[in-house]
Amino acid sequence: MTKSPTPPGRAEDALPDLAARQDRAALPHHAAPPNRAALPVADPATTRQAALRLIRRDGRAFALMLALNGLAAGAGLAGPWLLGRIVDTVREGGGVRTVDRLALVILVCAMAQLLLARYARFVGYRFGERTVARVREEYVGRALALPAATVERAGTGDLTTRGTSDAAAVAEAVRDAAPEVFIATVQALFLLGAVMALDPLLGGCGLGMLCGLVAVRWYLRRARTAYLAEGAATSALAELLAATAAGARTVEALGLEERRTTAGERAIERCRRTRTRTLFLRSVLLPAVDASYVLPVAGVLLAGGVLQGRGGISLGVVVSAALYLRQLSEPLETILFRVEQLQSSGAAFARVEGLGGASRSTAPVTAALLPHPSGEPSPRPSPAAPVAPVDDRIDVTAVHYAYAGGDDDGPRTAAPRDVLHGVDLTVRPGERLAVVGPSGAGKSTLGRLLAGIDAPRSGSVTVGGVPVAALEPEVLRRQVVLVTQEHHVFLGTVRDNLRIAAPGADDTALRAALAAVGADWAEELPAGLDTELGAGGHRLDGARSQQLALARVVLADPHTLVLDEATALLDPRTARHTERALAAVLKGRTVIAIAHRLHTAHDADRVAVMEAGRLTELGTHDELVAANGAYAALWHSWHGRDASG
Repeated sequence: MTKSPTPPGRAEDALPDLAARQDRAALPHHAAPPNRAALPVADPATTRQAALRLIRRDGRAFALMLALNGLAAGAGLAGPWLLGRIVDTVREGGGVRTVDRLALVILVCAMAQLLLARYARFVGYRFGERTVARVREEYVGRALALPAATVERAGTGDLTTRGTSDAAAVAEAVRDAAPEVFIATVQALFLLGAVMALDPLLGGCGLGMLCGLVAVRWYLRRARTAYLAEGAATSALAELLAATAAGARTVEALGLEERRTTAGERAIERCRRTRTRTLFLRSVLLPAVDASYVLPVAGVLLAGGVLQGRGGISLGVVVSAALYLRQLSEPLETILFRVEQLQSSGAAFARVEGLGGASRSTAPVTAALLPHPSGEPSPRPSPAAPVAPVDDRIDVTAVHYAYAGGDDDGPRTAAPRDVLHGVDLTVRPGERLAVVGPSGAGKSTLGRLLAGIDAPRSGSVTVGGVPVAALEPEVLRRQVVLVTQEHHVFLGTVRDNLRIAAPGADDTALRAALAAVGADWAEELPAGLDTELGAGGHRLDGARSQQLALARVVLADPHTLVLDEATALLDPRTARHTERALAAVLKGRTVIAIAHRLHTAHDADRVAVMEAGRLTELGTHDELVAANGAYAALWHSWHGRDASG
């Protein structure tokens, strides 16, 4: 009777391996390699260029918004001036008919201002919604264009926060704050100009309201850095909480509750400090602004009273100036109230736009910002004309690879440690190669290099003579696909989940793909291929979810398939059936199986044995068993005999 498919040392090695990885949030579905590198943030110049680019894309609506707001502000100037005329008319003994005519004009101007402002706001909101839609579309496009290694190094928490809360902050600013600030700015300029036109001395008193700008300048010089720090701390906390929640069972099994709690408390404390900093900035800004509203109006009334008493100006001018300044407080209050939101949203937009500068290379280096981001993928440091592989042969030559040190809970180590040491391997087209070895031997790392997810520190991994990591994503996925034991079921029907890999596939092809991986259960679902999956629909267990993922691979039809323990969640009988079905479907294609069930190695054309990051044995199953080396020991242990027996 066959024993459990655990090679010698695997159970013993698994516990310390998991304990070492937990600190870098390497938990189910949120795993990240330890060379964590933050996604870039756009600098102020890049952010301004991006904002101008968005404005130019909808320039007519923006120009119409400018014109309507200018007209509305101009119509609003008539009221205080006409009210001052009414005061002077009454003092001079003018008739009621004159006052009525002036009041009627005030009413007409107020109605015109109302209609113009309303239409201007309508145009502004439409402009904002279209702009936000473009921001979200560009973000999604850039996120989908990122290599998997870049996403994993950055962590899903940061990427998720940028695409949700940061994008929502930008949306609110563009839709609400930006139009209101613009309207208020136009109104403030017109009102200040009107006061200066009435009397320069009173206008000078009114400029006292601008003293609040000193506080605003002090605030702006500090706010961007503070809000960027707050956003980064929030992303780090989201990443940590998501990883801990997803790996709760692992944390409990390894007794890591105290360690993860300590890490969470540190992340929460960082959030508290950054939010306290932004709160302090607001506590300085807002009182200074409140004072700037009151003092200039009082100054105008005092100076106007003195001048009117000496006959320098009329009472109507003083009333008009005071009303203008009283009106000025409202747009200034809007500007100063919204400036805090604009700073927060500006930092959020810098984070969203910063994704345009993320590295499109799989090399393990920190991404640099692009000076001119656009909706197109970032250029690679490779030849201008893409080079296509000449054949399907994969060559691994003198490969060394090291993960950068450090984790979520502690500092980075100074010197990375190689996990692969001078690996040489050639995979022939159409070959089925099994990679075996104890836990931590470097099998999965080698699989990531073969699939182009990471690039070697030295040496090369090529397909058809072209470095795998240099291929564009759409070309790479036609060459090599990595399938791990992690899987995902998307919201939608079974048909929707399968057509992600092949949008044009008909039902016959979909059913054939399911049959190829042994997913006969699909025909028994309530609505067949139209059965809704996920939350609120039919829930698949781990084995069926993985079979669905394998069916997508069959539909994608790459020439090389890297299976990193892809059937680990299936029971041995189902796994063997699925692997044989895949072998039949992928006949003539290359299959590289990284597995801990040695029946996979028995069925393979050749077997590669990894130990401590080195390729120690390579040959057929029979050759390696006859050699009585490491593979022979694994094979005999699998069958319940020691190596000598």
